[in-house]
Amino acid sequence: MRDTIPCPQIGDHAVVLGASMAGLLAARVLADAYGQVTVIDRDQLPEASTHRRGVPHGRHAHALLARGQQALEELFPGLTAELIAQGVPTGDLLANGRWYVSGHRLRQAPIGLVSLSASRPLLEGYVRARVRTLPNVAFLDSCDIIGLVATPDGRRITGARVLGRADGGAEERLGADLVVDATGRGSRTPIWLEALGYERPDEEQVRVGLGYATRTYRLPPDALDGDLAVLDATTPEHPRGGALLLLEGDRWMVTLAGMLGDHPPTDPDGFLAFARTLRFPDIYQTVRDAEPLDDPVGFRFPASVRHRYERLDRFPDGLVVMGDAVCSFNPIYGQGMSVAALEALTLRRHLQRGAEPQPRRFFGDLTRVVDVPWDIAVGGDLAVPGVQGRRTLKVRLVNAYIARLHAAAAHDASLASAFVRVAGLVAPPQTLLRPNVALRVLRASRHPATGTATSSNRDAERAAQTWRTKGT
Repeated sequence: MRDTIPCPQIGDHAVVLGASMAGLLAARVLADAYGQVTVIDRDQLPEASTHRRGVPHGRHAHALLARGQQALEELFPGLTAELIAQGVPTGDLLANGRWYVSGHRLRQAPIGLVSLSASRPLLEGYVRARVRTLPNVAFLDSCDIIGLVATPDGRRITGARVLGRADGGAEERLGADLVVDATGRGSRTPIWLEALGYERPDEEQVRVGLGYATRTYRLPPDALDGDLAVLDATTPEHPRGGALLLLEGDRWMVTLAGMLGDHPPTDPDGFLAFARTLRFPDIYQTVRDAEPLDDPVGFRFPASVRHRYERLDRFPDGLVVMGDAVCSFNPIYGQGMSVAALEALTLRRHLQRGAEPQPRRFFGDLTRVVDVPWDIAVGGDLAVPGVQGRRTLKVRLVNAYIARLHAAAAHDASLASAFVRVAGLVAPPQTLLRPNVALRVLRASRHPATGTATSSNRDAERAAQTWRTKGT
């Protein structure tokens, strides 16, 4: 078990802004180092695993990547077994999942990575329930977060200002030794920093114009012949995609996605018609005659956004930022919850040093958590011609190499495993450039009739060389 070093008590009170997954996981590790932890959220937090207003994307398909599952198990020992006991389907990430990427179906084979097919409400509800059992954690819900409290010189954050949403609620100031902003994409920390005389962090955006539509169905448990999921990923030529997942309660969830404004309809007939246009027929053929359990519901995601806190020269003590408030990823890559879990482990390591996290050092370490999933998501998005952004030589060549790897992985289980391990954040991207991997890709790219390198193969060779030289 990793990160089992005990945390000495650092302070009396920590305040977490936001009961998102990032906020809940932050509270989990803060509870080991502070006498009291208070989690504040504007929603009335349910006791059960139900949808809530503050998580509008919670009605859609969510992925817990392999490394995310491992990280949650580190934070909550026994999590996987308890979720399975609650009826969450589980299997092998590659052996029990149909991965369609770059227009190819990856060869299925067991790789020893766990796939937990839980809905977002169930997973978040489980984590929230585990955090509630911690004796020094309290929840303050149905509260608006108005702002921060700072020392007169603004050099230190000393608490947060909140306002109860009930009639006649009065503003309250909560003192804190440490405040963690986990309020998500709507974080106001850049505005609060500016009001205190600091610079806002640089913001990077990649506008993807993503739209979701989701519907759940009743199907036989063996509807996919033992598989738990289908992922039909968007491609540059066909920027429509979808996912079909078996969830707890013997429900099957279909989430359809379209980029650059080509959004799936939310009327039943239009939803099914959109499913029929996907590049591969698995999803449509599975649900076309199935019993729907609800009407389709939509969701819009305009852009991936990253705030570069690590580049600021000045930042007040007593405040850190985590989760989507730092970086909000295109959700089609399923990275958000897993990155939040890895950020929580990063916070734990800082707390284990026996002192309050120093913001600049913490943000520097957070960058190393965010860089790889950000590069994966942005690189994938920039493969779509209509997405605006700077396509460096590295981005173009790596995308060319990955497309050839996917083609080869349709017949080569070892390549499929290597890719899924990287996509699951278990292995670094550099592993896809190991000589034995690159050689398999390049061999598969050769023209079958002549045995000579095609132009695509030459692109793959250049990609491999560029990636090795520049790194990821």
